[in-house]
Amino acid sequence: MIPRYEAKSITPIWSDENKYQTFLKIELELLSCLEERKMIPKGISEKISSTVKINPTRIDEIELVTRHDVIAFCTSITEQLPADIGKYFHYGVTSSDVIDSALTLQIKASLEVTLKSLDLFLEALKSRALETKMLMTLGRSHGMYAEPMSFGQKLLGHYAEFKRRRMELETYYQEELTIQLSGAVGNYTILTPDIEESVARKLGVKVEDVSTQIIPRDRLAKLISITSLLANAIERLAVEIRHLHHSDVKEVAEGFRAGQKGSSTMPHKKNPISSENLTGLSRYLRSHLTMALENAILWHERDISHSSAERLYLPDHFGILVYALDRFTTTLNLLEIDTAVIEGKVLNHTHYLSSYYLHFLISNCEAVTREELYTIIQAASFDQTAKSSPEGFRNFIQNSLKNKKIDLHLPEVTPAGLKEIYLKSVETIFKRVL
Repeated sequence: MIPRYEAKSITPIWSDENKYQTFLKIELELLSCLEERKMIPKGISEKISSTVKINPTRIDEIELVTRHDVIAFCTSITEQLPADIGKYFHYGVTSSDVIDSALTLQIKASLEVTLKSLDLFLEALKSRALETKMLMTLGRSHGMYAEPMSFGQKLLGHYAEFKRRRMELETYYQEELTIQLSGAVGNYTILTPDIEESVARKLGVKVEDVSTQIIPRDRLAKLISITSLLANAIERLAVEIRHLHHSDVKEVAEGFRAGQKGSSTMPHKKNPISSENLTGLSRYLRSHLTMALENAILWHERDISHSSAERLYLPDHFGILVYALDRFTTTLNLLEIDTAVIEGKVLNHTHYLSSYYLHFLISNCEAVTREELYTIIQAASFDQTAKSSPEGFRNFIQNSLKNKKIDLHLPEVTPAGLKEIYLKSVETIFKRVL
């Protein structure tokens, strides 16, 4: 990952050093299990562990000759050992047993970091939702003003989406992380399923039910499907902030730090750069889904057409995902929410009462059709004079009713009354989600 978007908690997980250390960890756990079953002499795993060192440079040198990374890794280990010990290294396994099992452990470690970042983000989003729970804002439908609603409920909808993704990632972490130690074409020619199970338990993961020499790539496709939906959630909230940040909307603004500048030529600018950045990163994250899906379609028991793509996209995917979550957490914590502007729009616009008044008329005018009543409210909504004030809107409707000889008094609605009408279910919704 380029330094600009590097997540330092993810980068070490995907380094060559850690990859080979993970290879070695799996090999040593296997040897320990073989010793317990007396399939190899006791003490082999301890002697190897205390003797060998991972040297990525040496592995690269050997690979220039072997053109095979796992053979290069194994050679770099066995050349540090006496022949009577080294001969047991990589016992009974094939390359993909080590590669795919190590990949699972790297994904496991990456998910642990991701879940921590996601939890911090969720906490920040929940905090802002609770803070604005009773703040009335004009909801929008088709981008147009609709009814008043809770600003906190707007944020709560995003929270609920992120919470769903969090639950899916946790389920994946608990249920879908598998290893394999089944040998060529998954045939257990030398090792046995119970050996594989024993090593999996020590590593804290499950065994792949049927490993066709590789762990089936639909598992990775499922993971990237979940994280792509998480990227969607990131972009959806980022776009909401960008809309509300518009100069002619001004309901929220990203925090502007001391010394920050918004434009090289226009000093007045305060741009939603974080939300725009997160929008772009979300697109990048979703682009990996196509690769993950196509990688699931391999020849016979295996080929390695998936390998090159995974070496590229998996480190980037987790790095960008954690970077995006961490950056969004900061953005939310610093987000300026202009309560005066938000509530002022509710009090200064009259259209929001159209559905309330329509429902009131329908409930109290038994002899008049819904269509006739709808026409009255719509006419008031489109009349420029009526729209100029809440009183004008109400009076226009009242006069229209009078002209139709409908004797009905429309109730006056105060700011406090608005909250009683439009925020009456907010507590219930918050309790349901939280």
